[in-house]
Amino acid sequence: MKEKQLAGEEAVHYIKEGMTVGLGTGSTVYYSLMKLGELVKNGLKIKGVSTSKSTTALCEQLGIPLISINEVNRIDVTIDGVDEVDHKFNGIKGGGGALLFEKVVASISDKVIWVSDSSKVSQSIGHFPLPVEIVPFGYVHVLRTLENHNLNPQLRVKQNEIYKTDSGNYIVDLHLKEIENVEQLSSFLKNMTGVVEHGLFLNVVDTLIVGDHDRVNITIVK
Repeated sequence: MKEKQLAGEEAVHYIKEGMTVGLGTGSTVYYSLMKLGELVKNGLKIKGVSTSKSTTALCEQLGIPLISINEVNRIDVTIDGVDEVDHKFNGIKGGGGALLFEKVVASISDKVIWVSDSSKVSQSIGHFPLPVEIVPFGYVHVLRTLENHNLNPQLRVKQNEIYKTDSGNYIVDLHLKEIENVEQLSSFLKNMTGVVEHGLFLNVVDTLIVGDHDRVNITIVK
């Protein structure tokens, strides 16, 4: 069984009858959704809060009931992927472009579970390009500012067109190799005019589930 499948299916054990569940985005969460779809088909009653149009489409296909985030006071547990995570459990997310919605959902969740394969775990984060969601208006100037701070920005392009998030924003990927001070960079990006959100997820995850060859490693972070 693939590492992603092992981790994704393991996370579903944390979902109980009657829960409101945050449903993340990505290739590992895909397996969580497939397993959850089976359980719902067999009678499990939950309400899901989706973090992206792609997740919504898959949930509708699988018969997983969804509810708007504006209709809930809190979320019991959120299962989401992570693009890179370090030994201090700082994460980079947003490779799939859903970082803004994922961060909003995580912020009102009692428990956040990240699922990952072993390749995503490293001593320090930054090897995976850091996504930064920006508004389209004046994006050239935001890029220039990031360049002037030696953050090696690259505007995300797909199929020869500027990539747009579900909110209609652009994403700039910062190619940093290693982030020495995650808190400092997080604060800098958050305070930059034109930046909507960034993909540094600090002090967010409660449980990390990693598929490692043919077994699952579970770390209780907090």
